[in-house]
Parts: sequence; C-alpha cells; structure tokens
Amino acid sequence: MSETILKACKELIDDAKLGCADLVFKEICLEILYRAKHVLNNTQFEELLNHASKRIEEKSYIHVNENIK
Repeated sequence: MSETILKACKELIDDAKLGCADLVFKEICLEILYRAKHVLNNTQFEELLNHASKRIEEKSYIHVNENIK
C-alpha cells in the first residue's frame, strides 16, 4: 500500500511541476511532503524527499508564443 502512496506522491509532484508557477509548486511540494511523512516509512519518505528536491532544483521554462499580438 505504501508503495502505491509513494508513486502517487511522485506523480502529484511531477504534475504540479508541469502546471504551476515555481512558488506555488514549492508550496504544493511542502504540503505533499508534510502529509506523506505520516504514511510512508523513513526510506520511502527519503526517496520522495529526494524526488521533490530534484524537481525543485529544475528550472521551469515557459514557452512564449511570439506570434500572439
């Protein structure tokens, strides 16, 4: 069960990275990590924490369509 929760948390973090501004993304990561701490074992939580840290360090690139006037 906790493996499924870990996978779901990683997917939530990945989805948030794609759909949110950096500040909002960081807030979402903190919320996910806070809640996950209560249901994952220490090893799984460390894995999730490392995943979130890597995603936070990634730069967000916003493609601007220059054809829009």
